Amino acid sequence: MTRVRIPPTLRDETGGAREVDAEGANVRELLEDLTARFPALRDRVWEGDEVAPFVNVYVEGEDVRTREGLETPVRGESSVILLPAMAGGSPAGNAASFRAGAGDAGASPAA
Repeated sequence: MTRVRIPPTLRDETGGAREVDAEGANVRELLEDLTARFPALRDRVWEGDEVAPFVNVYVEGEDVRTREGLETPVRGESSVILLPAMAGGSPAGNAASFRAGAGDAGASPAA
């Protein structure tokens, strides 16, 4: 079995577990097994037959999208991490203030 690290945003779906076991020879099989064990994860991880675009899957620290995608091999001792993308950032006003020099102590006020 492979241990899959679960981020805080998905732990409600795994009963609060930080890590869970799943089986599979590749990422697709691993995620299918994981979502069979924890059905509440299915809608959070899958979009049709593909991993949802906002969910990143890492095997041995590498994003599987830069490797073989869902066919990326997984071994029993592999490190697998699910990491949903987080939205957000600073409000536009703060970014504009920074660009105008407000974030630079040596800058003069914008005219």
